[in-house]
Amino acid sequence: MSITRRGFLSTAVAASVAAGLEGQENTDASRHVEPMRAARRPIIICANNGYNYLDDAFSFLKNGGDTLDAAIRVVKGPEDDPNDDSVGLGGLPNEEGVVELDACCMHGPTRRAGSVGGVRNIKNVALVSKAVIEHTGHVMLVGEGAERFAVAMGFPRENLLTERSRKIWLLWKQFHSTDDWWGPGLASPQFQFPDAGPRSELWEERLRRMEEHAAKLGIEPEFRMAAIRRVVFPPTGTIHCSALNEKGEISGCTTTSGLAFKLPGRCGDSPVIGAGCYTDQDVGSAGATGSGEENIKVAGAHTIVENMRRGMSPQEAGMDALKRIVRNYNGDMNKLRFMDMTYYVLRKDGAYAGVSLWDGYSPTSPHKIAIHDGTKRSEKTVALLKGVSQEFPPFPNIPKELSQDSEYLK
Repeated sequence: MSITRRGFLSTAVAASVAAGLEGQENTDASRHVEPMRAARRPIIICANNGYNYLDDAFSFLKNGGDTLDAAIRVVKGPEDDPNDDSVGLGGLPNEEGVVELDACCMHGPTRRAGSVGGVRNIKNVALVSKAVIEHTGHVMLVGEGAERFAVAMGFPRENLLTERSRKIWLLWKQFHSTDDWWGPGLASPQFQFPDAGPRSELWEERLRRMEEHAAKLGIEPEFRMAAIRRVVFPPTGTIHCSALNEKGEISGCTTTSGLAFKLPGRCGDSPVIGAGCYTDQDVGSAGATGSGEENIKVAGAHTIVENMRRGMSPQEAGMDALKRIVRNYNGDMNKLRFMDMTYYVLRKDGAYAGVSLWDGYSPTSPHKIAIHDGTKRSEKTVALLKGVSQEFPPFPNIPKELSQDSEYLK
């Protein structure tokens, strides 16, 4: 039975949208009390997928290394990791099976910026964005031109589509290639919520067929449910890092492979200076992971830095940006549930905050920020809305095997 994305949207269970919304109507961030932290320098903050790379970067920074170089040392780790399918090598591809990467960076001490978007065949695009700063009179390069520039700078061309990501894409092609990112999207007036009506039998049949096909593709048994989830709910994936040294110099960078199975040429917020990353040497730095389209519309990172310039604390500044996303949907929880956003905020004095739209992806998968200021740690973000987000597009009666709490997804 062939079901298109639009067909699913028209037959899914509306209750799946509202599930777990109890208590989430209150969007007042005043229920949170900002913890009192002693600001320390040097310090590095980043998305939690950079945790394992903080020690080396912090040692480099503490011994006099440049702040942007320190930040790139963190994000280069996930870029090089073939098992991190959200960044660099092994990133999940676009709908044509091609990995496209985006990145931007800002160097506070020299007040310069560089950005690349839609780059194919080049793994370390964070370093390419830095090369744009150092070797051009431009700020942003995209597509084929960015790739040629990278090669001219000595970056090797290589196949970024790993066998694991290729097999996940083939699974998507078989079962969900009609469930694409063509509109109408969630923000469109033409978007319609799912109609009521249980579809559990359909889900069980689809799950069985997907498992069988995953086995035929050679996806290892212990990873099959995680692969199926990536097909059903195309993930976003990004890492941001900001670094501040003892002298008060600050820089930031963000890198990503973007939304899985996206339309070719799609760029989210990561290469957009002022959205995915923004640094002002006089104030601080901020970056984002999550729903890129929503963050672009509020210029999230720039908004946060400007808020701090006007005297807001890092947490207050981030919460204000999140409230702007909420206002774009007039507080409609039925729509806001299908998006998420995490901001990483670092002020010039070393004060920091991690804030998010929702608590996490599940009760056991909270959003986290990683920090190193002499002590390496992960901390839960402070959420604007109570509860967990629901991945998009909305589907009915998600099998337990595909839930975020599944042991296969740990």
